[in-house]
Amino acid sequence: MRTTHTSSELSISEVRILSLASIGGALEFYDFVIFVFLANVIGKLFFAASLPEWVRQAQTFGIFAAGYLARPLGGIAMAHFGDTRGRKRMFTLSVLLMAIPTLLIGLLPTYQSIGLVAPLLLLSMRVLQGVAIGGEAPGAWVFVAEHARRGRVGFAVGLLTGGLSFGILLGSLIATCLNRVFSQDQIAGGAWRIPFLIGAVFGFIAMWLRRWLKETPVFEEMRKRATLSRELPLGVVLKEHGRAVVTSFASTWMLTAIIVVVILMTPSLIPKLFGIAPAQMQMANLVATASLCVSTVFIGAATDRFGIRRVAIPILLLLIASTYGLYRCAESVPFALLPLYALAGVGAGGAVLTPVMMIRAFPASIRFSGVSFSYNLAYALFGGLTPLLVSWLVHFDRIVPAHYVAAATIVGLAAMLVAPSHRLSDPNTSPHLDESCV
Repeated sequence: MRTTHTSSELSISEVRILSLASIGGALEFYDFVIFVFLANVIGKLFFAASLPEWVRQAQTFGIFAAGYLARPLGGIAMAHFGDTRGRKRMFTLSVLLMAIPTLLIGLLPTYQSIGLVAPLLLLSMRVLQGVAIGGEAPGAWVFVAEHARRGRVGFAVGLLTGGLSFGILLGSLIATCLNRVFSQDQIAGGAWRIPFLIGAVFGFIAMWLRRWLKETPVFEEMRKRATLSRELPLGVVLKEHGRAVVTSFASTWMLTAIIVVVILMTPSLIPKLFGIAPAQMQMANLVATASLCVSTVFIGAATDRFGIRRVAIPILLLLIASTYGLYRCAESVPFALLPLYALAGVGAGGAVLTPVMMIRAFPASIRFSGVSFSYNLAYALFGGLTPLLVSWLVHFDRIVPAHYVAAATIVGLAAMLVAPSHRLSDPNTSPHLDESCV
């Protein structure tokens, strides 16, 4: 594929758009996942001390899961207005809706101070966070894709997804620093609030900076031509775009398996299953997450040059092979964990193929609603069930996490091979062959 000198360089406007979108997305995912790293402390502070440890832990993760369950609600509502009122407004609103509850979590009184009201307030804040993040990732993908020039869409989506992944890395780094600087008593005594307050401050900064972004050219063109959806966008999605919904749903299962199993669960699973030192796994996980952040950018850019399907096959096969290698070698050659986990992080960059596919699976007039509905519904389902299912199945087979990732990846690859494709600026509903998808 030939590219001109002009199209190979980013303009100042594109750099600003991609930077602000990536920074804001990273902060939102940081705010969301920091809860995971502090789950044990939160469980002790927000529930009665008389409860058994496992009950407090279950209740804490139940509150965490509530954030996932709220994602479809927030995503549908924000996507509706994103398709009818503008992408930029919802893109800015999502940061504000994340920053406020994150700040409040950092200021909440504990169970010792206000009793049962404490966990109820925490639950409310998690639901608000779920609503916000339900609109953030789909809105951000649509926003940067519709701003990108022809032949740069994959790179734009990849850079943004790398930013989202960096939020996970940032949360892990902050949690690691917290544990090294403060004792467990100091963390429980108030230091646990620091990561939430940091996230809130940067969230407000990101919201202020996003004020300078412009509406996407695709939405402005639809507004000029009066081709905005006159029906309920979600109704159009469900009535006319079933294949796009099914393939996006299936591909999102792959994405959740990659993020939840390979990146979030593996650092705690492998030490329990194979007796690896937690500190060794923590370092390997940081390297793998860093690899994920970088590889998403390169994989996204590769789809611009070679097409999503030609890129998907080798990178997803690498993901499957490296995940099996990671779990198979954990027992026999533990010294190889770091390079194997780093390689799995590179393969995990294949998660970016899901948004690259989804933004083309729906026409412009209902794109935000289509992507948001499919992505959030699938993430709410699989994001909530995957940890429970995998944690139970490993009692029967220690390699189950790799089996699960392989199964989800094969389904995701199949979905990409049959997904419909529309031009980014096409408001019509008829799919066509797009050269970037073959």
